[in-house]
Amino acid sequence: MRTGAKAARFARTVESIADSMPPPGAGADADVMVQAKTDMRARARELRLAGRTYDEIVAELGVAKSSVSLWVRDLPKPQKTAKQMRQMAEDRWAPHRRARAIKQSETKLEAAHEIGRMSERELFLIGVGLYWSEGTKSKAHRPSERVTFVNSDPDMIELYLAWLRLLGVEKDRLRFHLMIHESADVARAEEFWAGVVGADTQAFGKTTLKKHNPKTVRKNVGENYRGCLVVRVNQGADLYRRIEGWWYGIVVGARSTI
Repeated sequence: MRTGAKAARFARTVESIADSMPPPGAGADADVMVQAKTDMRARARELRLAGRTYDEIVAELGVAKSSVSLWVRDLPKPQKTAKQMRQMAEDRWAPHRRARAIKQSETKLEAAHEIGRMSERELFLIGVGLYWSEGTKSKAHRPSERVTFVNSDPDMIELYLAWLRLLGVEKDRLRFHLMIHESADVARAEEFWAGVVGADTQAFGKTTLKKHNPKTVRKNVGENYRGCLVVRVNQGADLYRRIEGWWYGIVVGARSTI
């Protein structure tokens, strides 16, 4: 009886010792894991010394933030680069910029709805003011009664053409040509403006190329730069006199409200 109990206890002890022993080859695997962890720690320290943040190191190595902290906490806190400072500022102000952009869009949309449908008289008055702001005018030192309008904004060109139609100016009296810097994509710009005015590029006059000055820092560059379109009305002397008279009539009318 007593001998049987001792045998049972001995068997359980042997089984316990066997369970606690690593399986064949486990020692090699443990060495690999230790080496991998050592390499990971070394890489984390390299990244920290290179100025990387904890989050950036975690993202690159795929380890816990607590492990990164343990490995690199004795290293000095890295100074942020100019690029990082700019990014931090951008991240901080991005929500405010988004909120402002939304507010701006809402205000513009609300203002656009306030205009509603435009009457012919409203278009007439707007067109007079538009021409006197952007069109060519006769000067004392350079008398000229030509009706010529130059602009780079396609919306302004469309509004001006709508005004000319309201005045009864026939389409065959209109002449178009482009003014653009020689370094731009001239053919592409001509196609664009032809689409705006509903004409063929073959109907355009000779394009005026502006010489490029390398000393000048131009802002009107890139694929959205399309130069300026010139719209001239043939036989426009009488129309010019009327435009000038209409403008003075508007000025007098405005003064009467003061």
